Amino acid sequence: MHFGHVLTAMITPFDSDNQVDFPTMTVLIEHLLKNGTEGLVITGTTGESATLSQTEMEKIYRHVVAVVNKRVPVLAGTGTNNTNYTINLTKIAADSGVDGIMLVAPYYNRPNQAGLYEHFKIVAESTNLPIMLYNIPGRCSVHIEADTIIKLSELENIVAVKEASGNLEQVSQIITETNDDFHVYSGDDSMTLPIMAVGGTGIVSVASHIIGNEMKEMVHAFLLGETKKAARIHRELLPVMKGLFMAPSPAPLKEALKLKGLDVGSVRLPLVGLSEEEKSNLKTLIM
Repeated sequence: MHFGHVLTAMITPFDSDNQVDFPTMTVLIEHLLKNGTEGLVITGTTGESATLSQTEMEKIYRHVVAVVNKRVPVLAGTGTNNTNYTINLTKIAADSGVDGIMLVAPYYNRPNQAGLYEHFKIVAESTNLPIMLYNIPGRCSVHIEADTIIKLSELENIVAVKEASGNLEQVSQIITETNDDFHVYSGDDSMTLPIMAVGGTGIVSVASHIIGNEMKEMVHAFLLGETKKAARIHRELLPVMKGLFMAPSPAPLKEALKLKGLDVGSVRLPLVGLSEEEKSNLKTLIM
């Protein structure tokens, strides 16, 4: 079993007072489920987890689980650079009814591979939920090497990795040297098709907020062996995928949703909204 082929790394809507906007979150969830999303990943990078309090996270877990009501898997981002706090958040998420956990590499501390392994192992032992690792060295300043991911895949409930390293050689090695029930997801929209071409399962997507049906069409065309169709869709979607990262994410995405008629508020500091020039460029891309 896996979590689906097109998962959305969901943003966290904020209201005019910069508080979590739960009514808008409900609208967003329904929008995503109607537009190609096969699973939700909440309180991750795109969800601005670094700015959320523990209380806010718990409320988000419970709200999303209730609204989704088992229609698709819900994974909660509970990874931090504090192992004990990660375990605590994981237990809270489990008690809230999520279907799985996503654990980002511990950032700032810059542990070595032995430290990474022990961190993930201890967290995995603290829960019965399936776990997706998250390797994103560009944000964490630490890289989970292929050998470490392969070793971690031997633990019963570590079942997947979200690879945002951009390293196809690493992805290929992981797929080759893990069991068939371990799944590799792209963590970059633009790498979805290349990663699936070497055996990956799918994407944890940002762009699916805007082009979810198109992303799903591309992925399922590939799965059906319609590789030329999948490649054509990939090329057509690439400008939007890249445009949603013209400024620190998720600021462009939140502006894009507003342009599409779903106002999810702005980002929290230290992120800021788009400049007028960036807004104009984004509008040209997606409208």
